[in-house]
Amino acid sequence: MQSNDVALLGQSVEQLVRTLPERISSPLFRWQEQRPDAVAVRDHLGQVCTFAQLAERVRHCQQEFREWGVRPGDRVLLINENCVALAVCILALSELDAVSVVVNARLAAPEIARISTHCEPRLTVCFLDSSAAQAHWQALLQQTGACEIDQYGARLGMIPGYADPVTGSDGTERVSVMIYTTGTTGDPKGVMLTHRNILFVSAVTSVLRGMSAQDRIYAVLPISHVFGLSAVLLASLYVGAELVLADRFDASRTLQTFAEHHITGMFGVPTMFAKLIEYTRAQGIGAAEMPRLRFIYSGGSPLDPTIKLETEKLFGLTLLNAYGMTESGPTICQVRYNEKLDNCSVGRPLPGMEIRVLDSEGREVVQGEVGELHVRGPNIMTGYFRNPQATQAVIDAEGFLNTGDLVRLDESGNVHIAGRSKELIIHSGFNVYPPEVEAVIARHPDVVLCAVLGEAVDGNENVLAFVQTIAGSTLDEVGLQAFLKPLLTPYKRPARIMFLEQLPTAPSGKVLKHQLKRFSQSTAQQQQ
Repeated sequence: MQSNDVALLGQSVEQLVRTLPERISSPLFRWQEQRPDAVAVRDHLGQVCTFAQLAERVRHCQQEFREWGVRPGDRVLLINENCVALAVCILALSELDAVSVVVNARLAAPEIARISTHCEPRLTVCFLDSSAAQAHWQALLQQTGACEIDQYGARLGMIPGYADPVTGSDGTERVSVMIYTTGTTGDPKGVMLTHRNILFVSAVTSVLRGMSAQDRIYAVLPISHVFGLSAVLLASLYVGAELVLADRFDASRTLQTFAEHHITGMFGVPTMFAKLIEYTRAQGIGAAEMPRLRFIYSGGSPLDPTIKLETEKLFGLTLLNAYGMTESGPTICQVRYNEKLDNCSVGRPLPGMEIRVLDSEGREVVQGEVGELHVRGPNIMTGYFRNPQATQAVIDAEGFLNTGDLVRLDESGNVHIAGRSKELIIHSGFNVYPPEVEAVIARHPDVVLCAVLGEAVDGNENVLAFVQTIAGSTLDEVGLQAFLKPLLTPYKRPARIMFLEQLPTAPSGKVLKHQLKRFSQSTAQQQQ
């Protein structure tokens, strides 16, 4: 661990891990004692809770769950969008030593059904103030025992189920949260994260971001996504910051919230910052008219240089980058708030994490070369729920998690993402890394979002690009190819460019490349 990290943390990682609270809910009760009247959380529905009020609601909810038969180790499926009631339920289940299975209500009904079948929840909760959750609730009303309750103004739909408790260790090693990965094919995989996994990320990342009780954090990332849950909601709670929850991203509403609530920090995915840039340009809003924030962080998907540069111009701040995955709870690397980088590196690994960058033969590569990233640390999941084979496929006998991501290390130890190993395009024997091509396409002023993937053709693999442009743009494939020609070597240039009115994104804002691949395959078949 570098000396700068020791100075920021104020202790060694070993000391920090030993002193982590027992549960992810434990920091709430510390702040209840120390700052009872300070605002802990508010949402778009008008719900506002001080730390004392939030603690009271959590205790009340804990008792209600107990009356519904929830026991330690039970799974409770939470079909949700961001709101105060969701935070209350997660913290109440933590106090019961039960497991929150957080699922975004905007998933399709069959996706939620597969997750429910797999995790066998003791109880399913729909957050009925969400229109998306309401739609699922209507489909579930026919189930025996379904009923609605009111919890401090929040409407919840409750459906009893059946479950065997998760067996496991006590205390911080007990599973706290299960989050299902957004795999492109096959059965869903439930990532089991313990109290220690999440508390380690919450504690370390909040310190490395310079967060404090004086901050007011805008939380538009879905809490059903591990980034929003661990590195935003629970990190804010860990330091006693005020959290301002939004159920979905809208550029106009975001800027309005910044001004109204004097927001000091925002976490987002690159697509959110791209949409903010597009909106402010269209509205003629310049940097001088932007609300003043203290920090902005990006994560969740690769950050390209154009979005980083334009965001920094707009906010007058460095857009700090981070990287992780659900299986690591999520953060693996992070740019420290006092080490602002002028590139798109995701920074150095968190203190306490070990990394290996390996070639296809399992040998460590030399500095500067691209290899597959393997990591080990206190935040690595305990495994996939009821899927030991899948767990063994990604975590080796030494406890190293194979991220499946291709990276390189620079001379300062900062990690640069080259792409997913499964998304690597091999065109005529040359390696093409999609993020590199995407970064060049994004330089065009008319491009809002883009995504690059491989397309199998006649024993080779071509580069296929999908592009979303600003409203009113006349940019076509000929014009974009002419723009790319002097910027990309021939084997990296797209063989085809498809323009879409809207690129598909997950609730977290991440571009869904598997949907784009299916779309390209279906259009190719139609043309044959």
